[in-house]
Amino acid sequence: MKNILFLFIILLIFSCNKEQKDLTVKTNIVGLKKGTVYLKKAQDSTLIIVDSLVINGNSSFELYSDIETPEMYFLYLDKNSKDDDRIAFFADKGITEINTTVKNFVFDAKISGSNQQKILEEYKFIKSRLNNINLDIIKANFDAQISKDSIKRDSLEQASKNLLRRKYLYTINFAINNKDSEVAPYLALTEVYDTNIKYLESIY
Repeated sequence: MKNILFLFIILLIFSCNKEQKDLTVKTNIVGLKKGTVYLKKAQDSTLIIVDSLVINGNSSFELYSDIETPEMYFLYLDKNSKDDDRIAFFADKGITEINTTVKNFVFDAKISGSNQQKILEEYKFIKSRLNNINLDIIKANFDAQISKDSIKRDSLEQASKNLLRRKYLYTINFAINNKDSEVAPYLALTEVYDTNIKYLESIY
């Protein structure tokens, strides 16, 4: 009986001393055998490591961080190569889940957790469609250069300018329509920081 009581006290002390974190990032990287993962966030214009883990055979793991308000975090995967892969996500207090693969670490990432992340995903979906249109314009412009079709090149140049304007207006309207979300100032600072000041004032 005394041994059981002693064990209970030890466990209670350990539990009380264990530091509780506001954010838990549950991650599964299919195909990952070895490597190091880092959880980072911005601080004073630089990215700092808030947690890290050396992976050796277990592709499912958890990373932790203190967090006061919703903000962008970054999950890095170092596969002992020259290039680091990075997944950006909007985190808030609670649990964020990230499921991806080691082969297509960024592209295959499925993220769930904060409401801010849902809003950011909505923005990225439309932006990706605009980016695809831009790729089509670039390809058509390249073909026009080969064929020396100056009229078509002028037309494509104007189309490119119109698309850029469209992307800016979409971002600005999206930020204004989601003014109650932390995503709005994030988009203003990262996507349209160089736009007309009157638009930034509208977002502000």
